[in-house]
Amino acid sequence: MKVILQRVSRASVDIKSAEIQGIDAHNVDAEDLHDTQPYHAAIGAGCMLLVGVADGDGEREVEWLAHKISHLRVFEDSQGKMNRSIHDVGGQVLSISQFTLFADVKRGNRPSFVTAGKPEHAKTVWLAFNEALRAEGLTVQEGRFGAHMQIALVNDGPVTIVFDTEEIGL
Repeated sequence: MKVILQRVSRASVDIKSAEIQGIDAHNVDAEDLHDTQPYHAAIGAGCMLLVGVADGDGEREVEWLAHKISHLRVFEDSQGKMNRSIHDVGGQVLSISQFTLFADVKRGNRPSFVTAGKPEHAKTVWLAFNEALRAEGLTVQEGRFGAHMQIALVNDGPVTIVFDTEEIGL
């Protein structure tokens, strides 16, 4: 899994149309019908997470990342040092699934996404990751898997941290 964490003072996601990437909006299963409707989610201070999933990712990566992110000290204390976790500041999470984190740009001018997880697997793992964050006691807002989203954020710091479970040997 790859996660880009951005410390934010606020962040939001909007879906303004029924355009779902790779899915015919007229033939959407009833379970995914909410994915075709206008949608808005927003958080105040906290972390916005861009989350990419590979086919080999599963429970081990989900649990490690959820624990690490929920305890990561990236918020400033009274001395201005990054000594406080998202729990300490009462922050929230906005989680956005983003397969483009697996873009391979070595050849040509069009990125290849062959290392990104298959949609069914990626959605399952991303949702499990969001639930694991909630199990860590965090309030989590979500984008919509596979939707064309418009994301707004105010990066606080700026603080941006990259997690790649393959690079750390998970």
